[in-house]
Amino acid sequence: MMLKCLIKIVSPVILMAGLLGCSHGKQVFKSDCNDDYSPVYKRVPFTELVKNLKKYDGQYVKVTGKYIEAPEQSALFNDSLFADRSAEHAIWINFNPDCPLYLEGTRTGLFQYNNGQFTQINDKHVTIKGRVDAHDTGHLNQYKGAIERISYIKL
Repeated sequence: MMLKCLIKIVSPVILMAGLLGCSHGKQVFKSDCNDDYSPVYKRVPFTELVKNLKKYDGQYVKVTGKYIEAPEQSALFNDSLFADRSAEHAIWINFNPDCPLYLEGTRTGLFQYNNGQFTQINDKHVTIKGRVDAHDTGHLNQYKGAIERISYIKL
């Protein structure tokens, strides 16, 4: 009888611990390229940033969206199912070799060939920290603006 009671108590605890331990899918890549500026990153919803990009020009932001890459494309889109996914409602993501991003706690680079493949970020929900440039409208000037000096990306 006591064993059954103990199993009823311990089983949920083990299950919860197992579920909490399953966050291995999240990867965080960081760069120290903005450390000299000690920026304060303002969390901005994607729609707010796109709608008022000039207001955030030169500011450091943290924004979440869906990253899409293709030839001549590196952009963050609204990840809502009902959002306009055209380039004029997207933000150009300007990755730069001056801001190398490394997997947190390692020297494994985001764009580095590792374990037989590159880190896949295309078509992923990501959170990015960087500086807004309302004047850089990306490839063929088709984007709303850009985020540069990327110092953080969470996949």
